[in-house]
Amino acid sequence: MTSFPRNRWWVAGFSWELSSTPLARCLLGQHLVLFRTASGEVAALEDRCCHKELPLSMGTLEAAGLRCGYHGLLFDTQGRCIEVPGQQDVPARAKVRAFPLRERDQILWIWIGDTRDAQPEDEPPAYAFHADPRYRFGGGSFHYDAPWQLIHDNLMDLSHLGYVHLKTIGGNPAVHMNASLSVTGDTQHVKVVRLMPASAPPPTYTAAWPFTGLIDRWQEVDFRVSHVLVWTGGMDTGSGSLDDPARGGFHMRGFHGVTPETEHSAHYFWTVATNPHPDRKDVTQLVVDQTAATFEEDKVVIEAQWRNQQRFPGRAQIYLSIDAGPARARRMISALTAEPTPTVAV
Repeated sequence: MTSFPRNRWWVAGFSWELSSTPLARCLLGQHLVLFRTASGEVAALEDRCCHKELPLSMGTLEAAGLRCGYHGLLFDTQGRCIEVPGQQDVPARAKVRAFPLRERDQILWIWIGDTRDAQPEDEPPAYAFHADPRYRFGGGSFHYDAPWQLIHDNLMDLSHLGYVHLKTIGGNPAVHMNASLSVTGDTQHVKVVRLMPASAPPPTYTAAWPFTGLIDRWQEVDFRVSHVLVWTGGMDTGSGSLDDPARGGFHMRGFHGVTPETEHSAHYFWTVATNPHPDRKDVTQLVVDQTAATFEEDKVVIEAQWRNQQRFPGRAQIYLSIDAGPARARRMISALTAEPTPTVAV
């Protein structure tokens, strides 16, 4: 499955999803079971018992690991069978594939390499805003019946906010479509910056922050293959510089883990962190709820877009200037998944 760049950390979910029951999830075409032991260790195994192939996600968690729900084989976090009820010896071949799973800043990261023996080359990335005392956050996940790169396209081009999200984080469509745009990047990420000075604040912004009138608004999108970081916000016009990384005003820090399930389906793991105003009632939950509502709207649009692309296969799409970021991200993915050119003996 060369369409998915491997040998890297992918988002598998969030810490709070691992409870007293195993979690079944398909990531990059791999059917997995995720779980946490009594000692707090997280693990990811192939979701298949090596005896009669019942999904291990139908089993139960015990202090030592995960017990199959059919004949009771007990597996540890490395996929080794450590107990077979009714017999003393454990067959040497009684094991299932284990995948490296790490927990960092309440994000679960999984390493799915291009071979069975592939191991992580580094630790998963940190995400400081989940622990930053200036911010509070919430989040969730969506399952998409659409290819993962359509979600990228949506995140990399925020001009759609003025049309799709009028009741929350949108705003004047003309302002969005005419925002100044810059696109930069390298072989591993793409950055899109859109600036909208002296614009009217949208509903979510005014509910969260006491603006005095028009605002200078920014949208910065940092695409990283397995996840996308989106920093949006606004401040009273003229109260600071949009070039200042420490600028004031209202901030929304979005984490977006977009992980393929199959060629035509994907998982979308998201959080939004915001900075409550000291003189206002904490509206973090309102921001989280309205963010979730915008993603529901995105999901409707993206899945309808995919269904229509299937109705009209092979039709060409026109290119607009707002497509510069998504197009660059797609070129980067294509380069990472390209088949190597075979060497021909002369």
